[in-house]
Amino acid sequence: MFLLQNFIHFFEVGAGGRFFSRTVRLLTVAVALIVLGVVYDLCAYKNFSTQEAMDSAQLARNISKGKGYTTMFIRPLSVHLVRERTQRRADLNNPEQTADLARLNTGHPDLANPPVYPVVLAGLMKVLPFHFAVDLTHPFWSRLKNPVQREFWRYQPDFLIAVFNQVLFVGVIVLAFKVAKRLFDREVAWLSALLLLGSELFWRFTVSGLSTIFLLLIFLSLVWCLIRLEEVAQETNAGRGRVIFWAILGGVLVGLGGLTRYSFGWLIVPVIGFIWVSVAKPKRPGLAAAALLGFGLLLGPWMARNYVISGLPFGTATYSVVEGTPLFPEHTLERALDPRFSQWSAANAVRRKWVANTRQIVQNDLPRLGGTWVSAFFLTGLMISFKKPTVRRVRYFLLGCVVMLTVVQALGRTQLSEDSPDLNSENLLVLLAPLVLMYGASLFYLLLDQIALPAPQFRPLVAGVFGIVASLPLLLVFLPPRNAPISYPPYYPPAIQQAVGWTKPDELIMSDIPWAIAWYGQSQCAWLTLDCQGSFLAINDEAKPIQALYISRLTLDSRFLAQMIRAGDKAWGQFILNSLFRKSQGGPGPPAGFPLQFWQPGWPDQFLLTFREHWPRSS
Repeated sequence: MFLLQNFIHFFEVGAGGRFFSRTVRLLTVAVALIVLGVVYDLCAYKNFSTQEAMDSAQLARNISKGKGYTTMFIRPLSVHLVRERTQRRADLNNPEQTADLARLNTGHPDLANPPVYPVVLAGLMKVLPFHFAVDLTHPFWSRLKNPVQREFWRYQPDFLIAVFNQVLFVGVIVLAFKVAKRLFDREVAWLSALLLLGSELFWRFTVSGLSTIFLLLIFLSLVWCLIRLEEVAQETNAGRGRVIFWAILGGVLVGLGGLTRYSFGWLIVPVIGFIWVSVAKPKRPGLAAAALLGFGLLLGPWMARNYVISGLPFGTATYSVVEGTPLFPEHTLERALDPRFSQWSAANAVRRKWVANTRQIVQNDLPRLGGTWVSAFFLTGLMISFKKPTVRRVRYFLLGCVVMLTVVQALGRTQLSEDSPDLNSENLLVLLAPLVLMYGASLFYLLLDQIALPAPQFRPLVAGVFGIVASLPLLLVFLPPRNAPISYPPYYPPAIQQAVGWTKPDELIMSDIPWAIAWYGQSQCAWLTLDCQGSFLAINDEAKPIQALYISRLTLDSRFLAQMIRAGDKAWGQFILNSLFRKSQGGPGPPAGFPLQFWQPGWPDQFLLTFREHWPRSS
């Protein structure tokens, strides 16, 4: 009887009861997260729709198959950089070294993407059963007549990557809860987690295939590291080694983020600023140097690799500051085989670009930071002085990040942001949303303290209503009608794989959506050159023969007058129109002398020319 009484006491009022209660709460939260993820995928999941997601995924697949850091998405600019660099380093008298200057036959090195996220996805592809082939048993014509059919609903690799990012998102929420609890209290932590969980923008990022969720995890880890650095630095009996460890770790995390997205590396500036205001004067230079050391040791080798291959520390991404300017509008820079511009013109264009994009960021992006109106609470809370020094210093760090990322985002904005305004890797300010939500939640509770509620039990109820109202954009997604998960036009994996079937696995294709051909079609594909004559023939004759030309509705749906007629005789729009005219007159379609003479089925959903008349993989 005595043992039974002790057992009951242990579970009712002792440690066992607390353990049981905590376990039940954790299981309840875990089940709620799983149910929310499943419902979201059923109602709002969408296959990849951005160039960057497909580019990272195809690069990860190459890594997982042991092909090294090589890409199937061939940018003409990258061809130019690799060819020029190889030619300078090679022995021009040795024909074996100069036969493949662009390295299209031996594996073209990727010069556009930092390595961490593709390597993480490559590890995922090693663990999970990825199936890259799509069932092509149904007739091709029937698919083209009705591209969005029930027979194809989800591309399995896209979905697995989305689920992986949703698991990472749970990690982001847990880490945000811990950071908010460390800075404020449990109430603010729970509300911050609820606001983050209810952000419709972040759920869209989870299924986008972009590195944003992974980068959020790195950023929150950096914030946690800086908080620990500040706390350890204030301890009177703390050893110098512990402080240096946290400083180096902070630099390493910034370097890791920079190897996930180059622009993230600029956060080393606010990190140094945080160290400068958080520690005593004698320790500042040493800790700042330690952070820079950790940052440089991680980022330096990769910059050296890019310089050896291309002569530029960040590869093709080095030129992002001049993309989107009048010198190189839209994607013309990466599609250029030999870009030329004067330094004065480039400097003037970059200045204009920075002014125009900064104006847009201040007017549109900052007021809705994080995709929710709760950011208004953060902006209002800037006028409130917090008693806790750590809270004030982290807020200074956050403001420094806002200023730095605003400048970087304005300078680095390219056509990618125009193609997908919200879901793109150039949306840097969204990384600050978890901290913004924390400070917004803290202001909410400060205001709530000024309200005389009928009973203390109403306090969590009011906070819950606040969180639900803030989450309305996500809740409305679950209502009908449901959108199709296929990102068509122009991405329809079965049609892309069918078109790639007209070539052999080691042959080169050219397309206006080479990232999709590389990812869905598993084939090497060059980006459509700026003209259909000189640049096209330069790649075909000097680098590697082009065996197929695939033009999707991304180009076919272009404005007829502005983008097809006025672009000139050498433009692809004029080439398509001339080919259509010759085809309507009973001719083959392509002009005489063009390397690709066989018009294949698919028009008007696609424009496909091939080197051979019959499908080699079916013969």
